[in-house]
Amino acid sequence: MDSMQIYKGMDIGTAKPSREEQEICKHHLIDLVYPDEGFDANRYRQMALAKIDELEKKELSFVFAGGTGLYMDVLRYGLFEGAPKDPELRQRLEKLEHENPGYLYEQLCKLDPESASKIHPNDMKRKTRALEVFLITGQRFSELGKKRVADERFELIFLNPERQKLYEDINLRVDKMIENGLIEETKSIVEKYGTQIQSMKAIGYAETIDYLKGKFTSFEDYRQTLKKNTRHYAKRQIIWSRRYPDAKHLNIKDIGEQELLKKLEKTLE
Repeated sequence: MDSMQIYKGMDIGTAKPSREEQEICKHHLIDLVYPDEGFDANRYRQMALAKIDELEKKELSFVFAGGTGLYMDVLRYGLFEGAPKDPELRQRLEKLEHENPGYLYEQLCKLDPESASKIHPNDMKRKTRALEVFLITGQRFSELGKKRVADERFELIFLNPERQKLYEDINLRVDKMIENGLIEETKSIVEKYGTQIQSMKAIGYAETIDYLKGKFTSFEDYRQTLKKNTRHYAKRQIIWSRRYPDAKHLNIKDIGEQELLKKLEKTLE
């Protein structure tokens, strides 16, 4: 359930399961498309549902694991559009933002504060969409989203490590990625597809491209920035998990792998 592991050839920067790991446990829904191909949550949902049918027919058990909250959301609750898109209205909203930067977010805070709290002020796409839905339907985007019905086949479980340990693990993971060839992998992809494709905007690749362009003062500056941005992303994942009141949260501070597996088994039972 990872929006970056779907790309072929993007292995190091996405911490994709190794061949050895995949031999131990079969992985699905990775290596689906090439880095320059378009992909969205709707396509993921359709492929995931087809995979569920395939595995259930074989009477196999499976777990969706990963950090892409949007993919998890569309699997459990389905797609939510709220209202048809209005290109003319969007153009007007974008023009207002261009003339007065920050205006759209300011309006969203007044009209739909709950949605505003979950959207970054600079996220033009999402804040425009939330305002578009409100202006077309007269209903808040956040309230419409709550009307979706959950697919009860899914049980949401979040593993909560101790925060400092999480950040230490992230720092070690970044060091390992660089050591394993993240810079070389990024070079190879850029040479083939360029820097403007959507997949190259992912954390890890975006910073590495900037490093290759000489935008960092030093290698250490690049390394520390990548660690910081990854920690910030992990923090956003934790905040995302709080929007699901029916989810189970397992505290995994100071427990080993076997104890964690026992906890998961008990929870799923």
